[in-house]
Amino acid sequence: MTTSSENDKEPETMPRLIRRSIAVAVVSIAISMFVSAVPAAQAAPVNCVNQTHQGACYEFVWVHGVEVRMTFPQAGTPLPHIPNAKVQNFYVIAPQTATPQGDIPPIHDHTIQAAPGDRGWTPFMHGYFVLCSEKGLTSGCVATPTDFPGFGILPLAKSVNGEPLTSAETIEAGIVAGLLDVFDTGAVFIGTVSPAR
Repeated sequence: MTTSSENDKEPETMPRLIRRSIAVAVVSIAISMFVSAVPAAQAAPVNCVNQTHQGACYEFVWVHGVEVRMTFPQAGTPLPHIPNAKVQNFYVIAPQTATPQGDIPPIHDHTIQAAPGDRGWTPFMHGYFVLCSEKGLTSGCVATPTDFPGFGILPLAKSVNGEPLTSAETIEAGIVAGLLDVFDTGAVFIGTVSPAR
């Protein structure tokens, strides 16, 4: 037979044990979730050229003559429609150095109009191929014939009037002068910019 004091202890001990067990389980789950999330959070995006899975990746781009790293957080997924979003041009050009930014066919580089902090900066990009025009091919535009699957061989522009195409200003001046043409790829995407290396 149990005494009254033993009966009083039992009801207090069981709820305390249950609460302690629940607390231990919650802490264990939280720790396991944190530990499993850490490697994923620390995993840096890979170069888009070397990407083996759908997800974020990066490529280098030119802006104002400086090479920077652009990360594409949604690589491989369609961009949601954002009405009235400000969009900047993302130019695909012939390689500007011995190390192309896109080193699998088609070999190419990229130039954007603005970086964070510039007037005109937006992370929304619209892709264009920059080509030497017929006029440009005879006076001032250097082209690299480049095979783009689905588009054929295009005269991808490398320079105009001796100037590299590492700034949007040079590209846009070449367009105004009739030495360059742009071909709308139809690609619209998001990209964020950080220092190159």
